[in-house]
Amino acid sequence: MGGGRNIEIELLRMTSVSRMKVELVERKGVGHPDYIADSASEAASRALSKYYLKEFGTILHHNLDKTLLVGGQSNPRFGGGTLLEPIYIVVAGRATTEVRVEDGIVKVPFGKIIMEAVKDWIKRNMRYLDPERHVIVDYMVRKGSADLVTVFDAGRSSVPLANDTSIGVGYAPLSTLEKLVLQSERLLNSPEFKSRVPAVGEDVKVMGLRRNKDIVLTIAAAIVDSEVRDKYEYLKVKEDIVNVISDLTSRIAPDYNIKIHVNTADIPEKNSFYLTVTGTSAEHGDDGATGRGNRANGLIPPMRPISLEATAGKNPVNHVGKIYNVVARRIAERVYEVYNGIFSDVYVELLSQIGKPIDQPLVASVKLIPSDLSMNDIPSHIISEIHGIADEELTNIKRVTEMVLNDQVTLY
Repeated sequence: MGGGRNIEIELLRMTSVSRMKVELVERKGVGHPDYIADSASEAASRALSKYYLKEFGTILHHNLDKTLLVGGQSNPRFGGGTLLEPIYIVVAGRATTEVRVEDGIVKVPFGKIIMEAVKDWIKRNMRYLDPERHVIVDYMVRKGSADLVTVFDAGRSSVPLANDTSIGVGYAPLSTLEKLVLQSERLLNSPEFKSRVPAVGEDVKVMGLRRNKDIVLTIAAAIVDSEVRDKYEYLKVKEDIVNVISDLTSRIAPDYNIKIHVNTADIPEKNSFYLTVTGTSAEHGDDGATGRGNRANGLIPPMRPISLEATAGKNPVNHVGKIYNVVARRIAERVYEVYNGIFSDVYVELLSQIGKPIDQPLVASVKLIPSDLSMNDIPSHIISEIHGIADEELTNIKRVTEMVLNDQVTLY
């Protein structure tokens, strides 16, 4: 340990995920109900943070990480169906709703800020989901107040104090399967692909399985009914998905045998297809909640250590459930970038204590899987250099707030 920080570095005696016989990983895409819930929480938090900064010069306490999405009801059909009941989104949590200043009390229009932020996210990310006609946006926020003088006095301390006892986890690198699953969803939801195949909705989920050198991708893609006139056009869209993902796999995983399955619940002989009116399964009874989707690196990786914290919606100043997941991943990626010939995998866990400075975790654990499994000890100079990387990231931990507000880091 050094610099007063509890940094521990050790070899990890286990098989690298990329060397395991079986590997699994999942990605829930932009239009998945859980992703929408995460995005509603995070959009509301960022909008509120920016309002606090503009009006009061500092980000005040809030946590909006308990959003619930209740699915609607729809009647999709080839050529265009109808939405029968709207999707209901309620953003829940706590926020500073009034601020005591020298001249009195200033009320924060938190409800308006939250609803506008969620609707704006829907407009920018969902082509067929109208936030005014197809969605009811609501909020259930417990109110709090702040004394601005007290807030500024507390802010003079160099580092915020953790508002929770929590664990953040990060790892590097992504395996071939993880890269493939992540990039498959991003490709299918890219503007370029949507311009060529507009019938593919935003609700895209990719499940990846690797058995040795064989990979199976199971893709669930909501097809927009107004963009396909019959089952033949629908089946052509599925072919388009298979073709574009096949091209992607040839670049990312050229040495693997790949099978791609799309919408495996379809029963063509019974005219049963994954059709939607709005491009998301949330329109017909599929519900969502903050924290049930992707982890902080954009994946759901059951083969890896992960934190169950919901990163979305937590305040970006002192909620370690958000900040530590970002910092742990940054440490892991930096260490792997320097030592990828020596270590096959890097895992980082950060543990906070409520009320303690966020740059002083109870422990910062860096675990390393050696590329050469006969390695018994980590050379002292490497330990020192890795210690320096972790120490530097923790020293600069306040930068994470700005990175989150500027959308410079992945959170889900």
